[in-house]
Amino acid sequence: MTPEAAAALRAPDHGWRAGVRELARLWRQDGRRWLLWSLLVVLVAVLLVTLVVLARRFEMEQVQRALERDNADAVVDLRHALSADAQRLRQLTAAAPSTDLWEMKAQDLLVAHPAWLRLEWRDAALHLKGERTSPFTSQPLAPPVDQTPLLAACADARRLGAAGFAPSRFVPREGLGVEVMPMCVLVVPGNGAPTYAIAYYALDGVLNHLLGEPYKRRQTVSLTEPDGTRLAVHGSPRRGARIFTSQQMLDLPGNTMVLRMDGWRAAPDLFPNVLTALVTVLAVALITVLVMLARDFRRRQQAEGELADALAFRKAMEDSLVTGLRARDLQGRISYVNPAFCAMVGYDAPELIGHDGPPPYWPPELADSYGRRTAARLAAGGPPRQGVESEFQRKDGSRLPVLIIEAPLITATGKHSGWMGAVIDLSEQRRIEEQQRAAQERLQATARLAAVGEMASLLSHELNQPLAAISSYANGSLNLLHGQEEGGVSLQDVRVALGRIADQAGRAGRVINSVHELARRGATARAAVAPQALVEAVLPLVQLQARKLGASVVVQVPAGLPDVGCEPTMVEQVLLNLARNGLQAMAGRRGERLLTIAAERVGGEGPRQWVAFSVADTGEGIAPEVADQLFTPFFTTKAEGMGLGLSLCRTVVEQHGGALDHAPNTPHGTVFRFTLPVAVPARNIDEIAV
Repeated sequence: MTPEAAAALRAPDHGWRAGVRELARLWRQDGRRWLLWSLLVVLVAVLLVTLVVLARRFEMEQVQRALERDNADAVVDLRHALSADAQRLRQLTAAAPSTDLWEMKAQDLLVAHPAWLRLEWRDAALHLKGERTSPFTSQPLAPPVDQTPLLAACADARRLGAAGFAPSRFVPREGLGVEVMPMCVLVVPGNGAPTYAIAYYALDGVLNHLLGEPYKRRQTVSLTEPDGTRLAVHGSPRRGARIFTSQQMLDLPGNTMVLRMDGWRAAPDLFPNVLTALVTVLAVALITVLVMLARDFRRRQQAEGELADALAFRKAMEDSLVTGLRARDLQGRISYVNPAFCAMVGYDAPELIGHDGPPPYWPPELADSYGRRTAARLAAGGPPRQGVESEFQRKDGSRLPVLIIEAPLITATGKHSGWMGAVIDLSEQRRIEEQQRAAQERLQATARLAAVGEMASLLSHELNQPLAAISSYANGSLNLLHGQEEGGVSLQDVRVALGRIADQAGRAGRVINSVHELARRGATARAAVAPQALVEAVLPLVQLQARKLGASVVVQVPAGLPDVGCEPTMVEQVLLNLARNGLQAMAGRRGERLLTIAAERVGGEGPRQWVAFSVADTGEGIAPEVADQLFTPFFTTKAEGMGLGLSLCRTVVEQHGGALDHAPNTPHGTVFRFTLPVAVPARNIDEIAV
């Protein structure tokens, strides 16, 4: 009611008449509009009801057509299966030279075909030659008493050249009963009289074993007589479901049956059509809403354009990055990768996004440890922001070291939805580090050669004078002896010359001793060192080269080992040389590459106690002809080797009183093993090391 009508009704003089007139005016203005809306609502309701009815009928027709197609396909499949069984019977009978062999092969065939209850071999007069009963039944099937249907089936087989069938008969067995249908196949061997192979089918076995599972899973399947008598059935109708029925004639030579399928459709039938009606209502409503949204269309277009530009800018920025980006959800599944990450690991984005289980770029031998590490990080509240070094495996099998930096992924609403990680390929950095290390080693080798050259120069310079003096005195002595023969020269002069030669020779010896003492004073002194410290000192260099070759390093040094008395630098060099040799031995081998560095205590409780160090690899091993010359100086199998590494290692170990040897590793590879004495008080180290 409008304010004018309400005021008219409240007026003291003829107020009610004015109110009525106002209501009539409002009806004349708005009644027509409401009538039109009412007619529109009724029209839409009628259209929607019509749509629901038509959709329901269409759905029923679709279900019936699908059932008809399934029934027709099932009949074709049964014909093919029966033809294949007939062919198997021909092959069995034609290839059997004797009854015993036929029965043995028939038993195997019965095991493979549970639909058969019995197999028979009969001659041309249908006299029984051999028989076998299915092992899947506890009550053997006896031959039929009335042979007339069987004779007719074999006559059809002889006349048509195909399998003949007899009408099924009911056989009581195992408390219930089963419909049995004989199939007769004519077998004409190449050099003998024609015979017959007969198989007795259980009709429920035909449905269970010869009919495909999809047909039986969606509907009830049964075999009936043409008059509707049910012979065998598989499945049962669902309660509360609408039944759809299809019948197809299964016309076999000598026997005609009907394959019936009863399909069902879950109730209520109306539910999907209500959804269709709702979609229609929404469509009508959307048409009305589109008019209201016309004003916002331009703004949406502008916003979408800006969003498209922002997405294009982001995509160009991501494609230009050389750093791999990887996003993971709360369950650890990958939800996004950029092209740099795909190029890094060699996998396409669809192969990685949504992948269940360990990511394909994890090395197989490290997948378990990576999984435990990831679970521990997630349990602790997410990965740390600082970088974590790891190792990935490309699609082609090669390895690459990476640095992973991850941070929480927060949505616009502030919800934690996963983690965003930046993955940096460290291959180039490792290569540069390896080049620097190799350059440093070459510099060290050059320095050592320079030191050797300086020592040689020093020796040559210091020995030049005494050797020159010795040469001069020797020539003088020869001249004196020559003069003695001519007379006029005393032997005293010769003695003086020879004495001077002896003095200069002593001087040369003292020069050599002084240089030797200088070299000895430059050597490191022996000390008591823990085996763990020796291994840990060389472990970073070993692991660096192992990563380059794609190998794993395992350290087995138990706690509590006694200290060893040694020169640490020399022993560390021995461990490093053996480890590098092991890694180089595995460089060209496929499969697991494992280098094991171990230490253990050997010997008794007496004064001579030892700690044994071993370096084992999984390479190709050492050939017998190479093993005999392995420790010979200047013998090497490497293109760039000098042949001094193992020789110097054995020398260092023997100088410490130990021994260095090698043996084959199990299942493949080589183990190098050397011993060092357990450390004793400082005053006895030199005595024991002798």
